[in-house]
Amino acid sequence: QVQLVESGGGLVQPGGSLRLSCVASTSSIFFRLFTMGWYRQAPGKQRELVAGITSGGSTNYADSVKGRFTISRDNPTRTVYLQMNSLKPEDTAVYYCNAVNSANGYWGQGTQVTVSS
Repeated sequence: QVQLVESGGGLVQPGGSLRLSCVASTSSIFFRLFTMGWYRQAPGKQRELVAGITSGGSTNYADSVKGRFTISRDNPTRTVYLQMNSLKPEDTAVYYCNAVNSANGYWGQGTQVTVSS
């Protein structure tokens, strides 16, 4: 069982920035094999993929965040990051960290991001 712990959410004004972090409770040897992702779920909406990063470092983004968000990973510290710039009110959601490999998938508990003036 792998636990994922997110942090870094909060309240920010439109145009502001936040950086989310997610630490995995597994060894760095296994962490580097996971594809990691950030998802979000706004009230009344389905959970959607925001950004993903493979074990090889390839990234993909939702069209709505391209050019504003950056996903990265640090395998020695078993951490994945989501740098969010130029935040908009429509980015308001609970953000979840996800880890998948060939056998299993895991979710974090989520961290709230609220973009409001």
